[in-house]
Amino acid sequence: MEELDSNVRAQEGFGVGEKIVLITFITAVILMTILGNLLVMVAVCRDRQLRKIKTNYFIVSLAFADLLVSVVVMPFGAIELVQDKWIYGEVFCLVRTSLDVLLTTASILHLCCISLDRYYAICCQPLVYRNKMTPLRIALMLGGCWIIPTFISFLPIMQGWNSIGILDLIEKRKFSKDSNSTYCIFMVNKPYAITCSVVAFYIPFFLMVLAYYRIYVTAREHARQIGVLQRAGAPADHRHQHPDQHTTHRMKTETKAAKTLCIIMGCFCLCWAPFFITNVVDPFINYTVPGQLWTAFLWLGYINSGLNPFLYAFLNKSFRRAFLIILCCGDEKYRRPSILGQTVPRSTTTINGSTHVLR
Repeated sequence: MEELDSNVRAQEGFGVGEKIVLITFITAVILMTILGNLLVMVAVCRDRQLRKIKTNYFIVSLAFADLLVSVVVMPFGAIELVQDKWIYGEVFCLVRTSLDVLLTTASILHLCCISLDRYYAICCQPLVYRNKMTPLRIALMLGGCWIIPTFISFLPIMQGWNSIGILDLIEKRKFSKDSNSTYCIFMVNKPYAITCSVVAFYIPFFLMVLAYYRIYVTAREHARQIGVLQRAGAPADHRHQHPDQHTTHRMKTETKAAKTLCIIMGCFCLCWAPFFITNVVDPFINYTVPGQLWTAFLWLGYINSGLNPFLYAFLNKSFRRAFLIILCCGDEKYRRPSILGQTVPRSTTTINGSTHVLR
């Protein structure tokens, strides 16, 4: 997130072999993030069926935030990391750092909104979901994902609130006498470290855990009901055959969602928890966290922007079909079957989330 990968320079620079490996890895991460998120955005724009699903508004906005991370944030961080110096000036350092905080926080808040949308879709009745996820509320949630991060990025960073009390330490680390290099230093004082971490990570993480826990409990209950239905056998009256098939299909779909929760929360925690834990701890231990550790944790967080398309779209059946149509230039064999929507009523697909459940 923040440009804290520069705040301690313990290394003397990278050798030729190390630079090749580092550049290859960073290039792969950036390309994966750009291509994955672009594909998500194009798929929703081209597929009319995907545009009907409310959750996909969050997914497209998330893809846009992650795309900006890969285009605006990652390249400059990579250049400084490889060259071991900052060559773009102090003003652009502040702008780039503000964009870093803004975009990565926006990405995390989108993940939180997606979890809340899934909670209402799977754990609540369809009428409750329609009342909760109105177009106006979706617009307000999306606006919040972009507006809230500005209050912990551009506003405090450009005003220098994050550096109050530690200016001397920042100036000392901004210039290296050994290599005669200047760095883009971004260090935070205790109040900013706590405020930023709580808004950008801990509150969204808490809401995601609650939402996905409730989804998991609901899915397990539905799995139990499926077992009961299967043991009871098919009903003799043909008039009740379709509702029972519909109920079983819905329960199976929601049960599959529970199996993905460990992947979703596991990747999110693996990518961002190390950085935000260190972000809070470092000011209280006199900024002694090694620079290499900051670099590793920072890029681990960036990698989450590349994983999001796989977690929230690539593993979804409807998205996969749309991707294959795009990548295979509209091959007819990947077109949506005409029977889609006949076996499962449209309200179920829209409300209970074929798109926000990984199939």
